[in-house]
Amino acid sequence: MKSAIYPGTFDPITNGHIDIVERSLKIFDRVTILVAEHYNKNTLFTPKERKELIEIATKDIENINVDTFEGLIAEYIKTHKTDAVIRGMRALSDFEYEFQMGMMNRRLSPGIEIIYLFPDEKYIFLSSSILKEIAYFDGDISEFVPEEVAIRLKKRLKRVKINNR
Repeated sequence: MKSAIYPGTFDPITNGHIDIVERSLKIFDRVTILVAEHYNKNTLFTPKERKELIEIATKDIENINVDTFEGLIAEYIKTHKTDAVIRGMRALSDFEYEFQMGMMNRRLSPGIEIIYLFPDEKYIFLSSSILKEIAYFDGDISEFVPEEVAIRLKKRLKRVKINNR
């Protein structure tokens, strides 16, 4: 059974992320979506909340697991049997960062394969950061995230607005 991990911040998960998961399952028997804590990112949702949103958003997709992890991806790979790391690639601007991270993970975890997948073209421009900005200003995000994610994101951003006044 071939398995892969798909690590990311997922703050929050988008339809672009889900598209990458579905593409990954065409290659691998099992995919673990790994909610990573990033030490220098201020996230809107806690790791536990992000995991819950991913579980809700992917409830109809078989052969996935959702896990959280704080630390180096290479350490997760060493303690969990996995064949590859999936990374989403949206645009040329992603390439340098993804390439550096992929090569470092390969150095820290020799033998691991790094697979880069592009989302459907309708999501190629989509990022969680852009999504949050649209939602913050009450824009329509319904085509970019599952319904429950949109509801919770707007609710969270409403609190942020109130606290920033």
